[in-house]
Amino acid sequence: MSGEILDAARTTPLTGGPTFSLGNRMRRAIWAVTWRLLGTWTPVPLHGWRRFLLRLFGAQLAATARIYPGVSVWYPPHLTMAERATLGPGVICYCMAPVTLEPYALVSQRAHLCTGTHAIDDANFQLYAEPITLGARSWVAAEAFVGPGVTLEEGAVLGARGVATRDLEPWTVYAGNPARKLRQRQRPNG
Repeated sequence: MSGEILDAARTTPLTGGPTFSLGNRMRRAIWAVTWRLLGTWTPVPLHGWRRFLLRLFGAQLAATARIYPGVSVWYPPHLTMAERATLGPGVICYCMAPVTLEPYALVSQRAHLCTGTHAIDDANFQLYAEPITLGARSWVAAEAFVGPGVTLEEGAVLGARGVATRDLEPWTVYAGNPARKLRQRQRPNG
């Protein structure tokens, strides 16, 4: 099975045992309280303030990255955003593994980037995580879902409420559940 098994030697998901270390859970708890009190509700123009908070907790963000109000980031050290990359209002970034947004990658409102899942055929229902990469100028439209291990290549589009469980080809438009290829996307001039 591909993906990073999380604390496999100590995990007992079926009996309620923790998957993550106490230190990891404490860092995430402090982050969640900080974000709820100081970040998630802030006015739209305060992208710099939200970048500051995310960086304080380990995110790697370009100076022009945009994070809108209502975004949920599970673990900031696993988030990397390049120039002009955007997480729109209400985006869920469930980054148990790294999530990378390359330049001009756009995630629209209430979309869900989910890097974690369970090994459904494992007797212990083991949790594992795989990274997500959104290529330059790719777009995840409103309320779409991108699953563990998926890469949207440069210029790929996942339409509104689409579900991507496999990589999306460059400069191609996809929609539906599961996402199906609809057509090629025109590349911008220059």
